[in-house]
Amino acid sequence: MSQSLDIAVIGATGTVGETLVQLLDEREFPVGNLHLLASGESAGASVPFKGRNLRVRDVAEFDFSQVKLAFFAAGESVTRSFAARASAAGCSLIDLSGALDPMQAPSLVPEANPELLQRLDAPYQLTSPSASAVALACVLAPLRDLVRPRRVSVLASLAVSSRGREGVNELARQTAELLNARPLEPRFFDRQIAFNILAQAGVPDAEGHIALERRLAGELRQLLAEPDLRVAATCALAPVFFGDSLALSLVSEREVDIDAVRQRLAQAPGVEFVEEEGDYPTAVGDAVGQDAVYVGRVRGGLDDPCELNLWIASDNARKGAALNAVQSAELLIKHYLSKILT
Repeated sequence: MSQSLDIAVIGATGTVGETLVQLLDEREFPVGNLHLLASGESAGASVPFKGRNLRVRDVAEFDFSQVKLAFFAAGESVTRSFAARASAAGCSLIDLSGALDPMQAPSLVPEANPELLQRLDAPYQLTSPSASAVALACVLAPLRDLVRPRRVSVLASLAVSSRGREGVNELARQTAELLNARPLEPRFFDRQIAFNILAQAGVPDAEGHIALERRLAGELRQLLAEPDLRVAATCALAPVFFGDSLALSLVSEREVDIDAVRQRLAQAPGVEFVEEEGDYPTAVGDAVGQDAVYVGRVRGGLDDPCELNLWIASDNARKGAALNAVQSAELLIKHYLSKILT
C-alpha cells in the first residue's frame, strides 16, 4: 500500500496504548505522521516508535483535523470527551473503551463480522470490543453454521492488566509483600488479589451484574448477528499479569458434532487449536505475546448431546485489545482508504 495515513493514538502511555504503538511498527502499518496523546498528567512522557522516542502530548490541546484516523485507547471518560471532536474534524476513530453508543460505533472483529463496514459511512466510528468478546467471537464465528447456539455461558478469568497499569503494579506489590512476610494492605483493589481470585471485576449494579459483563453480552450478540442470543457472563479477576482464560459452555439447537467442531476450529483464522490428547492451552504458557486465540479441551456435555464446552486463552492486551484495533484499521484502509482520505 503506497498511501499512508496520519494517525493519533490516545492513551499512548497505557499498557494497551503502548502495545498498539508497538504493533503499528511490527505490522508495518502505513503510518505517515504518528501523534501520541494522553491526558494532561501523562503528557510529556515518550514512547518508542521505529527506533526513536516520540513525545506524548496533551489530547486536550490536539487538533484532530491533522489526522485521518484515531485510536482511543484511554478510559471511557476520555473517549466521551474527545470522540465527538475527532468525528467533527473528519477523523475516523476506533474506540477500545466501549464508551460510545453501539448503534453509532458498532463492534468489529475482522475474523467475525468484516461485512459490518459495508453499512457504514466515513468518517467511520468503530468499537474494538472487550478482550473477552474478541476471543469469544474468534472462536464462535467459524462455528455459527455448524453449532446454532441458543445459550452461551462464559466464566472469564481476567488478568489484572484489564484494569490498566495500576492493576499490574498492585499485583506486583501485593505479591512482593506476601513473599517477604510483610503485612498486606490492599490499595487499588478492595481486597487481596495476590494468590487469590476476585469474583467480580468491577462494581455491581442493582441486579448484581458489573458493566463489563453487560458489555460482553451485548458485544457478543452484535458480533455474531444474534440479537436474541441468551448470554450468561461472569467476569472474575485472577492473579495473572497478562492473559485471560475463559471457560465457555453453549447449548445448541441440535446435537453437536464434536469432530466437526474440532475440524472447523483447526481451520479458523486467528485461532490456534490445541488438539493433542491431554494437552490444553494456558494464558501464560501459550497465549501471552501471541497474535492467536488459543482453544482446547473441546468436549460435549456430560449428559446433554446439544452442549459444547471448551477452554480459551488469549493475550488480553495484545490480541484482545491492541491487535484487534490495528487489524480493524487494516481492514478499514484496505477497502475504504479513498473514503478515509477524502
